[in-house]
Amino acid sequence: MLAYFEEAPTTTSSTLADTESVVAAAATLDNDLDCHDAFPTHAFEHFRRNGLLTAPLPIELGGANLCEASETAALRDVLYLVGRGSLVMGRLYEGHVNALALALRYGNAETRKQVSADAKAGHLFGVWNTEPAQGSLSMTRHGGALELAGSKCFASGAGHVTRPLVTARIDDGRRLMLIVPLEPGVRAETETWRAQGMRATATGTVDFSGLQLDVGAMVGEPDDYMRQPFFSCGAWRFLAVQCGGIAAVFEALRIHLVTTDRGGDPHQRARLGEAATRVETARLFVARAAEAAAAAEADPEAAIAYVNLARGAVERSGLDVIELAQRSVGLSGFLETHPLERRVRDLATYLRQPAPDHALASAAGYVLNEAGAFHALWQKL
Repeated sequence: MLAYFEEAPTTTSSTLADTESVVAAAATLDNDLDCHDAFPTHAFEHFRRNGLLTAPLPIELGGANLCEASETAALRDVLYLVGRGSLVMGRLYEGHVNALALALRYGNAETRKQVSADAKAGHLFGVWNTEPAQGSLSMTRHGGALELAGSKCFASGAGHVTRPLVTARIDDGRRLMLIVPLEPGVRAETETWRAQGMRATATGTVDFSGLQLDVGAMVGEPDDYMRQPFFSCGAWRFLAVQCGGIAAVFEALRIHLVTTDRGGDPHQRARLGEAATRVETARLFVARAAEAAAAAEADPEAAIAYVNLARGAVERSGLDVIELAQRSVGLSGFLETHPLERRVRDLATYLRQPAPDHALASAAGYVLNEAGAFHALWQKL
């Protein structure tokens, strides 16, 4: 794999070495990744055949250790490359990685064994936590059986993710993680997902009401999902995907200037230079945020604050690159036939992550309240 960040991945897995070519091939396998009600089915089958669905698992369970702290650099590069190839694929793959990371961290030996077998069998995982105003997901236990009631919304991969990790309220109000076996195409409604970008993610609402599960579906203890610092620090993974999307927008701009012979204009060069600076800013923040998250137990509050700062920096970089690219390319960049058009819509949509102002304010609060100098705040990480 061509490493974009400072150091190459430490793993010797051929899966990781071939990631760039695997992603490039996968992006061409589905007829349209910009179509409502579509999904990159063939791309994820290609991922399965080439080991990307099992790569997050430990080596002893048939994976490449991507969820281990020692392989943070490798995971960072994989997520970046998938996002650069397609933000649709990147969003879905990051959800798969996130679900496996949670199951591996908080699940018991049987859970780890089961999710490994399911990933090897080609099941796509995801994390569905958002709930509609009415119908939040709850769980009732009846002896050795669990019964669900309620829904999840904004569920990416609805109807295609067959092993979603969800949170369900229990009797005392706390939330418990469950991995729910689903058949393809059931319980999902995606007709309302008519978004500007990220159209082929099959995002929608899934109704779990009446579904009965074995107690083996439970993962960890109540409220493990929100346990810090891992909950907030995990944001670095979607930042890596976004970073890849930002790089793809920049590359579309650069190629346009070269092919149209407009790169000699000093104003175009200035905008390209500014865009390159924003791409590099995002890259450096993602690299450092990944390191901070991997070392979060050494200084949890510092790690959370840094990842929250990175969230704001990557979002700002992405928005700036979009504006600079559109100004440079002009009206032709808004035509559906131009490579920039879909990349911009997908990136603008994916940059809309939950509570950005809260994340930034939280990071600022940490900086204000710490007694040490600013340059020393993250020395333990």
